Amino acid sequence: MVQSAILAIDEGTTNSKAILVSDAGDIIASGSAPVPTRFPQSGWVEQDAIEIWQASLQAIATCLRQKPDIAVQAIGISNQRESVLIWDRKTGAPLGPVVTWQCRRTAPACSALKSAGHEREVIARTGLPLDPLFPPTKIAWLLKHHGAESSDICIGTIDSWLIWKLSGGKVHATDKSNAARTQLFNLQRQCWDDDLCRVFGIAKTMLPEVRDSAHVFAHTQGVDGLPDGVPIAAAIGDSHAALFSHGAFLPGDGKVTFGTGSSVMTTVPEFIIPPDGITTTIAWSLNGRPTYAFEGNILVCASILPWTAELLGLQSVNALLDLAQTVADSQGVCLVPAHVGLGAPHWAAEARGLISGLSFSTGPAHIARAAAESIAFQVYDVFEIMAQAAGGMGRVSVDGGPSRNQFLMQLVANCLDHPLTPCRNAEASALGAAYLAGLATGIWPDLHALSRLCRHDAAIPPAPANFGRHTQIDTWRKAIARTIAAV
Repeated sequence: MVQSAILAIDEGTTNSKAILVSDAGDIIASGSAPVPTRFPQSGWVEQDAIEIWQASLQAIATCLRQKPDIAVQAIGISNQRESVLIWDRKTGAPLGPVVTWQCRRTAPACSALKSAGHEREVIARTGLPLDPLFPPTKIAWLLKHHGAESSDICIGTIDSWLIWKLSGGKVHATDKSNAARTQLFNLQRQCWDDDLCRVFGIAKTMLPEVRDSAHVFAHTQGVDGLPDGVPIAAAIGDSHAALFSHGAFLPGDGKVTFGTGSSVMTTVPEFIIPPDGITTTIAWSLNGRPTYAFEGNILVCASILPWTAELLGLQSVNALLDLAQTVADSQGVCLVPAHVGLGAPHWAAEARGLISGLSFSTGPAHIARAAAESIAFQVYDVFEIMAQAAGGMGRVSVDGGPSRNQFLMQLVANCLDHPLTPCRNAEASALGAAYLAGLATGIWPDLHALSRLCRHDAAIPPAPANFGRHTQIDTWRKAIARTIAAV
C-alpha cells in the first residue's frame, strides 16, 4: 500500500534540507545537501541561485530514496530570509548573485537613507530599521549592477525562487512572512508599499504576488524526481516556521532558533511599532489574517564556535565546548562576535569582532568559554527588550543544532533567568512548513489539531544559584560598548 506524506524543503544558509512528514506529524525520511557561500570582499556574502536549486533537488532526491513507496501529497517551503536575487522572467536565468542576509555591502546606502530622514517612516510601515540585513538596498544594488541584462525582471527572496523553479517558471509569488522581511511590505495595509518602492528605487511590477503562508501557490511541473501536479502548499521564513512548529499560537509564546545566526521571536496580539533594537514582523498568515511577532536577529551565533575552534587549534566544535567546561567562568574574558557587524539590538553594521579582558592568566579554556557565553549574552540582549515590550514572556522554546547541547542551553537559561523548552526534533523550520502545507490541503483541520503534534523535551530551568549573572552581563555590556566605540 502506498503511504502518503508531506515533503518539506528547508533551504538554509549552509544546507538545503528535505524531510517527509507523515499524517501523524512524524519525520519518516530526510536528506540534505550543502550550499556553497562566497566572500568576494570583506563584508560581502554571496550564493548562487542555481547551486541553491541544485542543492534542494539533491536533498529531495536523498529524502525520497529512503521512502520510494511514498506519494507526496503536498510541498511546504521554509527558507533563509532576507537573502535576495533577481532573474529574467522570460528565460528564468538568474541575474547576478544571491546577496545573502549576512552581506553588509549596502551599509553606506543604509547610512545615506538614514541621513535623509527616512528611517522613522520605514520602521512605522514595516517594523524594520534601515540596515543592510534587509533586502531593499541589496535589490537596488542588484538592479544597478546586473539589471541591465534583462528588460523583464523578477525580484524574489529564496522562497519565491523555489516556487518559481518548482512550478516550471509559471508562478512568481511569496508569502506574507517573507514579504514582511523585504522592508517593502506595509504590515498594517498588508500590501507592497508604493512610497517605499519609490524611496528604494524599485518597480513594484518586479515583485512577487503575496499570499497566505498556508496557500496552494502552484503545482509542480517538470521537476526532476517529482511528479507533475503536486501542490506547493506553504511558504514561510525559516524562523517563523520554527515558531509555528513549536505551537506558539498564544501571545507571549516565544522561541530562540540557533544556527549560523540566531532569531529570538515572540508572538504579539497586533501590529506594534517596535521599541529600539528589535523589529516587528508577520510571523505567518492564515485565512487572510496575519499573526504578528517581535523579533531580534543576531548575525553571528553558532558560527562563532567553529571559528574559535580553528583559532585555538582544536579539531571540532565538540572539542571547543568540552574545553569550555573545564573552567567555571571566562575569568572576565569577553568575545564579541561582530565578524559581519552587530545585529539586534545594536544594529552596528560596521562593527567587527573583539576579544577583551585578556591577562597572563588567560588560557585557551577561558577563550573557549567566552565564545560559548557570547551566544547566551547576545540572546539576553534581545530577550530583555522583548520581554519588557511584550509585557513578559511565556514558554520559550529552543531549536536548531546547538539547542541539542545541554551545556550551551544551560548557559542561555542562566543568562536569561528563564526556563527553556527544547524542541524534540531539531528540524523545527521544516516541520513548520510541513504543518502549514497540511493545513492548506486539509490534512490537518486547524491549529488545535496541530498543537497536539508539537513535541518538546523537558524544560531546562536556570541554575538555582545564579549569583554571578549580573556581573557577567555588566562585563559583556562593557565589551559591546568598546566594540561599537571602535567603529
